[in-house]
Amino acid sequence: MKNVIILSALLAVSAIAANAQQKGKPEDTEYWTPVPAVVTPGQKMGEAPSDAIVLFDGKNLDEWVDLNDSTSTHKWTVADNVITVDKSVGDIRTKRKFMDFQLHIEYRIPSNITGTSQARGNSGIFLAALPWGAGGYELQVLDNYKNPTYVNGQAGSMYKQSPPLVNACRKPGEWQYYDVIWTAPRFNEDGTLKSAARATVLHNGVLVQNNTILKGDTPYIGQPEYRKHGAEPIKLQAHGDKSEPISYRNIWLREL
Repeated sequence: MKNVIILSALLAVSAIAANAQQKGKPEDTEYWTPVPAVVTPGQKMGEAPSDAIVLFDGKNLDEWVDLNDSTSTHKWTVADNVITVDKSVGDIRTKRKFMDFQLHIEYRIPSNITGTSQARGNSGIFLAALPWGAGGYELQVLDNYKNPTYVNGQAGSMYKQSPPLVNACRKPGEWQYYDVIWTAPRFNEDGTLKSAARATVLHNGVLVQNNTILKGDTPYIGQPEYRKHGAEPIKLQAHGDKSEPISYRNIWLREL
C-alpha cells in the first residue's frame, strides 16, 4: 500500500510539472517578422505569378540563344504562341543563368508522332546546361504513352539516373507540363562537391521526382560526375531522332 501511495504522489508531481511547462501565453510562441513578400499568383492554372521571369510568353525567343552561337539569329519556330523545335538549328539555351529555381514549362508531343522507344518525341530540359561532357542535368521529355523504353530514360526521369515514380504521360497531341523545384549543386573552392543537386518534379500535376539527389550530370554513355560550376543557363534539346518535332509554350521561372 505504501508503494502505491508513493507512485500516486510521483504521478501527481509529474502532472503538475507538465502543466507548469504549458503555462504561458499563446503569443510566447508567435513571431511576426520578417513578413513574407507578397506574390500575386496567376489567374489561371499554369499562369506566371507576379515575381516570375517569363522565358517564353508566346511572342518571341528574346530570352533564348543558339546553344553554341549566341549571336545567331537562326532560332526555333514561333507561331500561334508556341515554340516548335527546329532540329536544323540544334539546342537552344536561355541568355540568363540561374542557380535555384521553380520552373513551369509546357510541351506537346505531335499527334502524328512516329517511332518507338527513344526515337519518339524525344527532347529534354537541361536544368543546368554545362559546356562540357553530357551537357548538364536533363529532365527527360519523351512520348511514353504506351511507348515502352528503359525506365530511367522515360518521360519524367532524371535521365539515366532516376526513373519517375509513376508514368503520368498524356496522349500525343495533348498539352502536358512540368513543374520543377531545382536546387543547384554547390562546390568547395578546391572543386570538390559541397552539396549535391536535387530535383522535385511534378508531371501533369503528379509527383514523379521527390527531392531526388543527383549523382552528377546525366550522360548518355558513362557514369555521372560532378565538375565545379556556378549559375548556368537552362537548355532545351533538339534531339537527333527522326520523329516529328515537339513544341513548347508558357515557360516561366521563379528564382529561389
